[in-house]
Amino acid sequence: MKIDWFTVIAQIINFLVLMWLLKRFLYKPILSSIDERETNIKNQLLDAESQKKEAAQAKDEFNYKNETFNKEKDELMQKAAAEAKTEGDKLKENVRNEANELKDRLEKAFTEDQATKNNNMAKRLKGEVLDIARKTLTDLSSVSLEGQTVEVFLKRINELKANEKTKFSEALKGGKPILVQSAFTLSANQQGSIQKTVSGLLKTENTYEFKTRPELINGIEILTNGYKLSWSVTDYLKSFEADEKVDIETKE
Repeated sequence: MKIDWFTVIAQIINFLVLMWLLKRFLYKPILSSIDERETNIKNQLLDAESQKKEAAQAKDEFNYKNETFNKEKDELMQKAAAEAKTEGDKLKENVRNEANELKDRLEKAFTEDQATKNNNMAKRLKGEVLDIARKTLTDLSSVSLEGQTVEVFLKRINELKANEKTKFSEALKGGKPILVQSAFTLSANQQGSIQKTVSGLLKTENTYEFKTRPELINGIEILTNGYKLSWSVTDYLKSFEADEKVDIETKE
């Protein structure tokens, strides 16, 4: 078989030209397109990976913030509950204290009111008793009782203590007369006895003025220049009345 080299060479040239044309106008654009697409896919994969990492980071950050928020929320709720309980306990304590204070004030007011009523009643009864005593002693006054009153008064003059004698003597230096007042009219003998007793006690001579004063209730008193010496049932009654007032005030 005879080979047609011209044809063979022509086919080879055609094949080479075809390969060049394919490479130049078909394979190269396709390969470039494939490379570009591959590059795009790689870039997209890298972007997706980056976005995935960012999403994971955002998720972690969100979870952290959510946990922090929940923790802070729980702490705030616990704090609010504790403060509410404390405030509630404080309000209860204040209400309890105010109620106790009100109760104490009411009890004190009731006690004071009762004490005032009792004291007023006691004062009234004691006043009536004193009035009755005064009236009774006045009605019971007699000559014998008046004589005994003078004797008791003279005894009191004789039993004066040294400091009282000094006061009496100092009072007489003013030169004023000695005023003798009695609930009943003194007889001449009784007046003489009083003058003699005073003169003997103080070793002085003085002028005397005698007056009757019924409110003394069977008593006698000596007055001179601000000095007073007395004995009467009225003094006992006043002393008793003063003691009762002090007792009442102490109780109040």
